[in-house]
Amino acid sequence: MMDEKQKNIDPLHGVTLEVILTRLLAFHGWEGLYGRIKINCFAKNPSIKSSLVFLRRTPWAREKVENLYCYLKPKDRAPANEPRLG
Repeated sequence: MMDEKQKNIDPLHGVTLEVILTRLLAFHGWEGLYGRIKINCFAKNPSIKSSLVFLRRTPWAREKVENLYCYLKPKDRAPANEPRLG
């Protein structure tokens, strides 16, 4: 019961940064991500691994990525293994 209440409060509950980045990448691609968030790790030799390293070490960048994910996430909860946002 508490987990359900937590999900309603925190839309990122149980979603890893890797899942967030993978879903955003599948939906927008590297160019689309860079177009929405001007972070060099999305523009110069982008990879999931290097982007995760940067985002984990840079709180302001991680916050921007998480905010984009929350903004684009559909209201109905998609299954955790569903890679699309829209």
